Amino acid sequence: MGRVTLQTIADRVGVSRMTVSNAFSRPDQLSPTLRDRILAVADELGYVGPDPAARALAKGTTGAVGILLTDSLSQAFSDEVATTFLGAIADELASTGLGLTLLTTNTAGNVIPARDVAMDGAMVYSCDPENLGVDWLLRRKIPLVYVDQIPAEGIPAVNVADRAGARAAAQHLVDLGHRRVAVVTSGIRGRHGLIGPDDSADVIDGYVAGQRLSGWLDALTPAGIAPMIARRPHGDPDSGYQAAQLLLAADEPPTAILCFSDALAQGVMEAAVDLGLTVPDDLSVVGFDDSPAAARMRPPLTTVRQDIHAKGHAAAAALTRSIEAGRTGDDPPADHLCLPAELIVRASTAAPRS
Repeated sequence: MGRVTLQTIADRVGVSRMTVSNAFSRPDQLSPTLRDRILAVADELGYVGPDPAARALAKGTTGAVGILLTDSLSQAFSDEVATTFLGAIADELASTGLGLTLLTTNTAGNVIPARDVAMDGAMVYSCDPENLGVDWLLRRKIPLVYVDQIPAEGIPAVNVADRAGARAAAQHLVDLGHRRVAVVTSGIRGRHGLIGPDDSADVIDGYVAGQRLSGWLDALTPAGIAPMIARRPHGDPDSGYQAAQLLLAADEPPTAILCFSDALAQGVMEAAVDLGLTVPDDLSVVGFDDSPAAARMRPPLTTVRQDIHAKGHAAAAALTRSIEAGRTGDDPPADHLCLPAELIVRASTAAPRS
């Protein structure tokens, strides 16, 4: 038998081509008995359904939404925070029939994913604000949602109370009596290495980085603490370890370190152990995120919890609302949601040795 089409099935069943089409795309238009009969014949003939590309062209939709990531896909899949976030998005989209397409900010030859991949809308997740992928999505005028980005007028945004969470983490160390406090962070652009407190602007290359640094300083500055900052390349799995080596080799090493993420904090703790130090007796360590790994670390990590599941669900729901508004001609919602952050005190922090 040659190529099986809707007409092939219609001729076999003895109905119109439109009736067969309805069996796949508008099942409520047919009786259950007739639809089952059509699907049975289609299965017998090896027909899997209308061509997805043709269906998308007819509907004017792709059935897919994108998420723009700064990291490579391999890095996104190796980071527990990112995978938890992506899983929450997938859960929220499951009932909508929309598929999730991961877009990196890297280009492959002449292909620019943010410009060339077909999608009904996109989420921009913690991307470098200077990245051209964000600009391409804006120029396409498709529905967007910003996540961990600087809120923009007219675009729904989902953020976390990063500044308040970081402030609570730093205040926790101040209240314990620490006065030699350092910061470990990472970034794409700007300086790497040890950065003095007067040059803290050099560590900012994204909204979240700025918010967390401001929060730490909110608590440290009134206590008279000017933190040394160790900044390493973003995406390097050894960044936390290397940053700790720089800080702990100083003439007056810190007694406590605030980390941009739990992943960096894990590297800091490993470096401390390799240098013969004990956490928290010799060095207190605080992370951020409360990733699944935080409670598994030894000792368990004091950190700032953000609800990663809630962030993913909220971002996907906001995007589907914007896509639906575009289809109906309504004004798209542009709500800015800020989720809470909570300090979780575990065994990696204690008062400094006298």
